[in-house]
Amino acid sequence: MIAIGLTVVLLTMAVEVRAVDLENPIKAGTIPELIYLIVKIIFNLALWIAPLMIIIAGFYFVTAGGNPTQINNAKQLIMWTLIGLAITFLALGITNFLQEELFSP
Repeated sequence: MIAIGLTVVLLTMAVEVRAVDLENPIKAGTIPELIYLIVKIIFNLALWIAPLMIIIAGFYFVTAGGNPTQINNAKQLIMWTLIGLAITFLALGITNFLQEELFSP
């Protein structure tokens, strides 16, 4: 009897439903925008890391003391840093070009 009364009371109660408004934290509405955002983040990281790597390579040059192996390591570090920076520049340019040419109205 109590169960029937409780059921009737629960069914007759007005239930308020609220819509939850979630904001997109990424600010990317489409997949191309998301890819461009990821490439832009990697590009900004590369702009911070590349000068640090060149400074580290300069430290290797200074502390080499004529050791050809350490001098070669410093040269290779500078070379790979510049290659990586060039790749990130190209990636940003290509994604920017593709986004403007293919996905813009």
